[in-house]
Amino acid sequence: MALENAAFTATLAAAAGDDPALLNELRGAFRESLAQQIDLLRRARCDGNWVIAAQRIKGLAASFHAEELLVLAQNAIDAAPGDPVALRGLEAFLAEFDDIDTR
Repeated sequence: MALENAAFTATLAAAAGDDPALLNELRGAFRESLAQQIDLLRRARCDGNWVIAAQRIKGLAASFHAEELLVLAQNAIDAAPGDPVALRGLEAFLAEFDDIDTR
């Protein structure tokens, strides 16, 4: 899966302007929030908790114009709690984000 991040990068750049420290802070906040919601999904044992965490990921994706993440979040919303395919997709996105972030 190739992280399609042109809109995401443009959104961050527009928000941070010419401030690289702010850009790094925004990327870190995005990553932290996404990781936290994925963890909540992993631990969800009922439909309500699963859907709330997936909707929060979808909101995060929409806020940052992360289209690929938006699709993954919708897939999780449509899935049953604990769906391994939905979790693997989100975890792969996060891993790829971390990989790009360290380049």
